[in-house]
Amino acid sequence: MKKIFPIVLSFGLLTSVSFSTVSNVDAAAKSYKNCTELNKDYKGGVARAANVTNKGGKTKYKPYVSKSLYDANTKLDRDKDYIACEK
Repeated sequence: MKKIFPIVLSFGLLTSVSFSTVSNVDAAAKSYKNCTELNKDYKGGVARAANVTNKGGKTKYKPYVSKSLYDANTKLDRDKDYIACEK
């Protein structure tokens, strides 16, 4: 009985960690319907890389950098500057 408890506890911790990392990946690649919805979560929009610059001029907020999130929302990047829904 004393040996089974640590094994069951370890297995439970390992499976909970693996499931939580899978859900984080799915959340990162969320596709938004329009810029209003995306800007509720990311005020400055979403940039594909940290070194991209905005073509449209000044912005109020710095964009969140995530390649997977940008790739899921490329349709929202109207000016094709690799920043979707910049503000």
